[in-house]
Amino acid sequence: MNQQFSPSRTSHQDVTTSSRSAFTHEPRFSLSGKLMVLIAALMILATASLFIGAKSISPGMVVDGLLAQANTTESLIIIESRLPRTLTGLLVGAALAVAGCLIQSITRNPLADPGILGVNAGASFFVLTGIILLGNHSMAEHLWLAFFGAMFTSIFVYFVGTYKEARVNPLKITLAGIAIGALLAGIASSMTLMNPEAFDAMRFWDAGSLDIRDRSLALMAVLPVLAGVITALAIAPALDNLSLGEDIAQGLGTHVRLVQLSALFAIALLCGSATAIAGPIGFIGLMIPHIARRLSGPNQLWLTLYAIVLGPLLLISADMVGRVIAVNEIRVSIVTAFVGAPVLIYLARQVTSFGKL
Repeated sequence: MNQQFSPSRTSHQDVTTSSRSAFTHEPRFSLSGKLMVLIAALMILATASLFIGAKSISPGMVVDGLLAQANTTESLIIIESRLPRTLTGLLVGAALAVAGCLIQSITRNPLADPGILGVNAGASFFVLTGIILLGNHSMAEHLWLAFFGAMFTSIFVYFVGTYKEARVNPLKITLAGIAIGALLAGIASSMTLMNPEAFDAMRFWDAGSLDIRDRSLALMAVLPVLAGVITALAIAPALDNLSLGEDIAQGLGTHVRLVQLSALFAIALLCGSATAIAGPIGFIGLMIPHIARRLSGPNQLWLTLYAIVLGPLLLISADMVGRVIAVNEIRVSIVTAFVGAPVLIYLARQVTSFGKL
């Protein structure tokens, strides 16, 4: 009997080990493989962004311009326009996508993004206030103002959404974000109408564009974006615990409030930096988490890694489309709105209740 049972048990263990391998190693390899493919696609797209634009430039001139071997109009276009906007697309796309993942995670609302929750409006409002009251016009000053504006709005919306609540209420946070964002946008519009100088300073920046024409501005945002992304990756396991419910997360040793506040800090860094250098760009933070989730699954760490790549892919693609479909170019925020509005309608139709798809 024992001799007959032992092989059976061994066979069962082999099947169990094989099954465990199938559900751990193979999916991870698959996820890693898909991520590598997306990274390669992003590298190709970023390179293509240097070659494609409203003005046709030969590949040789592009290479000479990048190597500083030519002093021509084409070289200036490459160095002063296409290269900075490509770098900006990489930073802003990653920042908004990761911020969207964080916002949807802590609010458990699949329709949440930095624009819907008023974070971009808060960053824009603080930049406008600095221009009018303090006379700030440098990008460094815009960066700090946008960061503090995004931080203030994030925390304010969070506390309004959790006021007199034992836990996060996705519906209250969403409504609070929409209301506060609309209020700040209305005040900002009134301020710009009463101040022609502020209107001139804001009318191009407020539309949202990657055409910053200065590499130093993009490099200025590297550190805050990097800090926000690192924070998002660090709290990813804790956010997975939070997805099970706050009570279970606490039972697993997760400090719920600390994780939520850390997420808000990362959101403020990411949205503030992105808004400061490119202006408010909507729908990236809404669409990318859903696309990334379909490719990576619900694991927050993989979701964040995929978002880091998918955000720039979408944003640079939208910028390239805007360059070539019109003579004077279409701003990237308009192109993302054309794509994002139908996606928002589709997602809204799929939502059966707040927080569930």
